[in-house]
Amino acid sequence: MVKTNSPVDAANPLKGLADVRKSSGKKGLPPVHLWNPDLCGDIDMRIDRDGTWFYLGSPIGRKELVKLFSSVLRHDEDGVHYLVTPVEKCSVEIEDAPFLAVRMSVTGAGHEQVIAFETSVEDEVIVDADHPLRFETEKDTDGLKPYVLVRARLEALVNRALFYDLVALGVVEKRDGDDWFGVWSSGVFWPMALAKEIGVEVE
Repeated sequence: MVKTNSPVDAANPLKGLADVRKSSGKKGLPPVHLWNPDLCGDIDMRIDRDGTWFYLGSPIGRKELVKLFSSVLRHDEDGVHYLVTPVEKCSVEIEDAPFLAVRMSVTGAGHEQVIAFETSVEDEVIVDADHPLRFETEKDTDGLKPYVLVRARLEALVNRALFYDLVALGVVEKRDGDDWFGVWSSGVFWPMALAKEIGVEVE
């Protein structure tokens, strides 16, 4: 259970959002890393595995409101995701990843290839050393799930359709004596799996 220092205001659980636009300026994200308000606990907000935001069990339909919430989302070292304003810090339940990558663009080819994603809240991220791409094995299906780091421990799950597009870009590279299947972006090879484990033939 998350320890609470100050109670949640049921009528206005994130009253500090009004100050967020003032702090962030006309461009850029709010400086949530600089804010250290009291913890106000759980406000019954969650993000499901499809990237849909829910409050009190109901989906949040206003895209601009979701974008505002996403701009003050923080993933702290304790492993918990929080919405942070200058005056409060409230925990958020994340079913998988906080963001969902819904669009992909590719420029160049081979080692010069660059892969970029856009999330459902319109974050844009280029896969590179600062925004790595990683793959996990899904427990129920043993299939692969790709994630890309958007910012400060906040990841986006790459949706299934884009994952197929990633696979289509895949090549085999030898690493430490093994043949790995993966993709290139920004001069880095991002391995998905051992070629032999997924049945990819090596010429």
